[in-house]
Amino acid sequence: MRGSSPSTAGEPSPAPSPARVQPRPGSRATQDPSAVRIEPRPGSSAEPQRPRASGEPGAPSAGDWAPVQGGGRGRAARAWVAAAMKFPGSVVVSLVLFMSETVAALCLSAGYHDTGNRMWQTLTLLFALFPCALVQLSLVFIHRDVSRDRPLVLLLHLLQLGPLVRCVEALYIYFHAGRVEDPYVSITKKRQLPKDGHSEEVEKEVGQTEGKLLTHRSAFSRVSVIQAFLGSAPQLTLQLYISVLQQEVTVARSVFMVLSLLSIVYGALRCNILAIKIKYDDYNVRVKPAAYLCIFMWRSFEIATRVTVLVLFGSVLQIWVFVVVLLNFLGFFLYPWILFWLSKSPFPENIEKELSRLGTTIVLCLLTFLYAGINMFCWSAAQVELSDPDLISKSQNWYRMTVYYIVRLMENAFLLLMWYIYRTDFYLYVCAPMLFLQLLIGYCMGIFFMLVFYQFCHPCKKLFSSSVTEALLSCFKILYLICQHQKSSLLTGNVVIKSPENTDEARGSSKTIDSQNRNIHQSVSSNA
Repeated sequence: MRGSSPSTAGEPSPAPSPARVQPRPGSRATQDPSAVRIEPRPGSSAEPQRPRASGEPGAPSAGDWAPVQGGGRGRAARAWVAAAMKFPGSVVVSLVLFMSETVAALCLSAGYHDTGNRMWQTLTLLFALFPCALVQLSLVFIHRDVSRDRPLVLLLHLLQLGPLVRCVEALYIYFHAGRVEDPYVSITKKRQLPKDGHSEEVEKEVGQTEGKLLTHRSAFSRVSVIQAFLGSAPQLTLQLYISVLQQEVTVARSVFMVLSLLSIVYGALRCNILAIKIKYDDYNVRVKPAAYLCIFMWRSFEIATRVTVLVLFGSVLQIWVFVVVLLNFLGFFLYPWILFWLSKSPFPENIEKELSRLGTTIVLCLLTFLYAGINMFCWSAAQVELSDPDLISKSQNWYRMTVYYIVRLMENAFLLLMWYIYRTDFYLYVCAPMLFLQLLIGYCMGIFFMLVFYQFCHPCKKLFSSSVTEALLSCFKILYLICQHQKSSLLTGNVVIKSPENTDEARGSSKTIDSQNRNIHQSVSSNA
């Protein structure tokens, strides 16, 4: 996901000596960034250098920046800058989940090796090492280590120690912030969310140290998404499937499944926040705790029920589950490419200047591969659109989301029905109807928390052209009109069909009356 990511936020070209930013006389915050110039401090021989605006390469994050005012001199100003920076907690959480899950996978695969289960050992190692390699590649790509000629860092990434080194570097940057004054600052312009119909644009300054820290945050956000849906989600499905087949849940496997579920939910949460910051790049976005809680509950119910449904279906129909997974994966993988070919847009070549056309194609394939992995288990908050320069759709398509959840709910119900029909003797001690109902209600609870989030807790709900309730009402109106049209057509058909029958019955009744009258008349005349 490229978007307006801060992947280059921490890589501005260094200035020869300290300088501070001063706007030109009479300039406003809403003017072009070129109206801002850098004046060297007294006694400095640094040449003036224009700061980078928010839309230029090397600019700070799309939504992760924090206000750093003034570039000030002296200890007080540097201490204020250090205090204004946020602790990289998301980096630490991502590293802890990544390392703990990798270690647990290695220990569990060793246990499978000791018991002679070579197939489970191979699959466990595959789902652990494949996303780990993708994580290393992503960190190298985001930080541009190849073009910067950093052989030691590349070697550490080859040894699968990249996330640990990046986390240590982020903590070092945070705890040493403010000790040395930044050579220069970058200018960012953000609009506030509209209040009473008005929105102001505010100009902020972000130091070089904070820009590097934002780069680490952004990189680990993307790493969490990759680890969650290309590693943890398949791993959780596999271990739950093994537990069902072996009719046993060991302590090591249960701990590993809990870690995998936490990693998936956290990755889905980071994906939601990342999508919000990419879509609303021009605004100062602040996510409240209530929004985090709604996203956590939404993703927990949605992913847990989806994984359980796939495991139950696969436990009774082993071959058909591969067909279901393959169709889902190929459908979501090819969907962005089909839309791109139908749009007849030029091939995107602005991902990275150093990449060739083949390299760009590989990056786009990996992006759609991740997109398919996300949609396999839950709704992807970031919708891939290859025709867009940012590769992410900026519009909020309620109808696409509605269709996804309706189709997914029907698919889950169908898979559960097949499990209920073909369930084995192992499920004799399980109340199958109750489990069937609980899983469907659990998925509906995930949809409920999703609606609550978009209706009440979304940080940019004021910018929506239509709310969730309006979109749902419009969908229900369309369904109601379709049902009414079908009902009216059936009624008119019945009237057309019944009308000739009624006429025939009337004719038949009139004939019987006439024949009875004739018989009476004949009997009367014969008596006379």
